[in-house]
Amino acid sequence: MPIIVPQDLPARSTLDGEHVFTIGDKEAHVQDIRALQVALLNLMPTKLTTETQIARMLANTPLQVELTLLHTTSRTSKNTDPAHLETFYQTFDQVRNRNFDGLIVTGAPVEQLDWQDVEYWDELTELFEWSRRSVRASLFLCWGAQAALHYFHGLEKRLLPSKKFGIYHHRLIDPLPSLVHGQDDEFLAPVSRHTEVLAADVRAVPGLRVLAESDAAGLHLVWEPEHRCTYVFNHPEYDAETLDAEYRRDVTRGLSIQVPRNYYPDDDPTRKPRLRWRSHGQLLFTNWLNHEVYQPTSLPVSQARTPD
Repeated sequence: MPIIVPQDLPARSTLDGEHVFTIGDKEAHVQDIRALQVALLNLMPTKLTTETQIARMLANTPLQVELTLLHTTSRTSKNTDPAHLETFYQTFDQVRNRNFDGLIVTGAPVEQLDWQDVEYWDELTELFEWSRRSVRASLFLCWGAQAALHYFHGLEKRLLPSKKFGIYHHRLIDPLPSLVHGQDDEFLAPVSRHTEVLAADVRAVPGLRVLAESDAAGLHLVWEPEHRCTYVFNHPEYDAETLDAEYRRDVTRGLSIQVPRNYYPDDDPTRKPRLRWRSHGQLLFTNWLNHEVYQPTSLPVSQARTPD
């Protein structure tokens, strides 16, 4: 939440320069504060787990957030009770005439497929197009980030020789944007993917800024300020046990899977994994809510896009 200070207080310029969230007293008195409207397109097969993880990240701020859960109609979920979807989720058709302050699109276990082979690709790209005019700020996670960059900028994903799987060290490349305000120069993040988008390809696109990456795991965070789009290629929202569940699932299926790197103590899967990335993930979601979603809320939600 911002601190309200006198409009012309000299300290305000210093605080603003440090990305401390301030608001002038005149602005504060006319601001229409309401619950932020955030839509979550949940493409993960473990929908209950994912919706809990995202809700936890969004809830850990003083801001009120009203979460609208979305699922695709192009593919029927095999792992979620239809009654749960019927009770708690909506489809894109049900919200296409609404505007939202924020949109989150999760990852999905389809990254090894060609774009057009994804059952809900047409539905997803229609939602991407809608987001440009009906959503103030968007956050794309893992495959969702790859898919959005492909749709908006034509970037391709590349199949990795083996799955990047584990907890990887990342470094902050650009510390200036408010999206990474307060972030450590180095941090850990869970990685679980078979593909990547090359940093060189992203840097070649005007308007895209690489904010964080890893020597071993590649891109982590890309920001597109013009359209308030944030692309996160990994899973800062994951719980301590999520990679463990993925590892044991693949072992049970007889798949060739490595022990998640830097995850279990001494790389021993019989030992309980340690949670060492929560503070980074929470700060990223909090900064996104505060600086990308909340700041324009002096406007009614019907005016989803700020004027150019």
